[in-house]
Amino acid sequence: MSQIEAVIFDIGNVLIEWQPERFYDRTIGEARRREMFATVDLHGMNDRVDLGEGFRDIIYETAEAYPEFRAEIRMWHDHWLELANPVIDHSVMLLRRLRAKNVPVFALTNFGIESFAYAQEHFDFLNEFDHAYVSGHMGVIKPNPTIYQMVEDHCKIAPEALLFADDRPDNITAAEARGWNAHLFTAPHGWAEVLVDHGLLTKDEAGL
Repeated sequence: MSQIEAVIFDIGNVLIEWQPERFYDRTIGEARRREMFATVDLHGMNDRVDLGEGFRDIIYETAEAYPEFRAEIRMWHDHWLELANPVIDHSVMLLRRLRAKNVPVFALTNFGIESFAYAQEHFDFLNEFDHAYVSGHMGVIKPNPTIYQMVEDHCKIAPEALLFADDRPDNITAAEARGWNAHLFTAPHGWAEVLVDHGLLTKDEAGL
């Protein structure tokens, strides 16, 4: 196995669950949610935020374009912390155990400028990375190959010495195409095993 010099965490569905559909099913009901998601490209709206456009501005602009769903779309902004929940505690523990062993830990995340700053106020571990690569500040989102190159250029670490966890197969494929070691995250237990396999943590340290 390659000698790993830095570990890179995605945030949504790796450190914090990100399931907007689940939030809407709970608040407005599954039928209404399905109708709204079929009518409005809410994930495309969120991509615009992740590319650096205004958090409230884009969401409220979208809400005005679909008055029949105005109140529900605004909830994406107004109830954002309820969408971005719960914390995946085992993953946070892994982040902290790595840092305790002086392993550099980065974030590489599709996240808006304002929404990331807001999240940092509420989730203390988002302030603990050695560096957070945030798409909103970078002006490009995963899986665009440019964002991975930007990370390499900034951290000055060879691709084969990076280990990355992300929940989306397209993001993993793009990272592997750059030569990164990458793990498709489905649950923290599997990620913990990968960190042990690379000799970065012991089983006890990884909670196994």
